Amino acid sequence: MTLDPMALAADLRRDEGVRLKPYTDTVGKLTIGVGRNLSDVGLSVSEVDDLLAHDIDRVMADLDHSMPWWRTLSEARQRALANMAFNMGVSTLMTFRTTLAHLQAGRFEQAADAALASRWASQVGGRAQRIAALIKAG
Repeated sequence: MTLDPMALAADLRRDEGVRLKPYTDTVGKLTIGVGRNLSDVGLSVSEVDDLLAHDIDRVMADLDHSMPWWRTLSEARQRALANMAFNMGVSTLMTFRTTLAHLQAGRFEQAADAALASRWASQVGGRAQRIAALIKAG
């Protein structure tokens, strides 16, 4: 007789529960999902790739919703904005009014300089330098 994986999944969802955010289980292990022990098992490379792909899709959809004009930028500048949004969230990126106004107006050097003048740039160091270079060079 063959195990029905769908029936087992239903049993595990019932018995383990489904947690969308990490929590500490009864023996002190960091856990997520349906009993995934992050402390001991972690994630596979393919799971990390799947999470990243979903996160990129979410960030791009959020940018499309919040500032549809971003799609008119070059691919490199779109990557720069998406990278920033991935790092800080679109709602925080929207507070970069000067940077975004310069970007939208095509003033790319000023946009890069404004991004580098932010507290965010001092927090992320080299990442900000790379993003500013993408904005400038386009």
